[in-house]
Amino acid sequence: MTWNDTFLQLFDRCLARYQSGDPAYENYYSPDELIFLASIGCQPREFFDFVEDFGSEGVPSISTALLIAAARRDYFLTMQKGIPSDKTLTRDDVPSFGEELEGMAYLPRLLAKGRAKLRGELDPDLMFGCGGDRNFMNTHGDFHPADFLRHLWASGSDDQKITTWIKEQQD
Repeated sequence: MTWNDTFLQLFDRCLARYQSGDPAYENYYSPDELIFLASIGCQPREFFDFVEDFGSEGVPSISTALLIAAARRDYFLTMQKGIPSDKTLTRDDVPSFGEELEGMAYLPRLLAKGRAKLRGELDPDLMFGCGGDRNFMNTHGDFHPADFLRHLWASGSDDQKITTWIKEQQD
């Protein structure tokens, strides 16, 4: 058994529970499933956000949720050596929706959320891959959120590298 199969099985089970009318995600997970989520650097609410959005809106797809989780898992195991961060990025810490970087509104917010996603530092009230994030990605080259995370990781703290990559996606 591999982690991705476990992820997909858990997603399907949680989706069925959500679609049955049970929004209380806190009760979705067994102790073993909580251990599994922690082993890939995923918080229970973070996992549920993808289930909820897919169950309500049909996006992001299950495969997109898996690819985003894979980017986070890789960062968690490679860069953090499997040790969770003790920091949290809250709504008060992220740039506003209208802030711009190189003429692109919302980009500073997406950068902050993406970096926090990689480090596992997103407050449960924030989601990487939410509707606003998806809108930005769709209107600036239609790039995949997991690709964004991987390029963000490779760019480190150099915003110019990631803005150059985003502009290349628009060509």
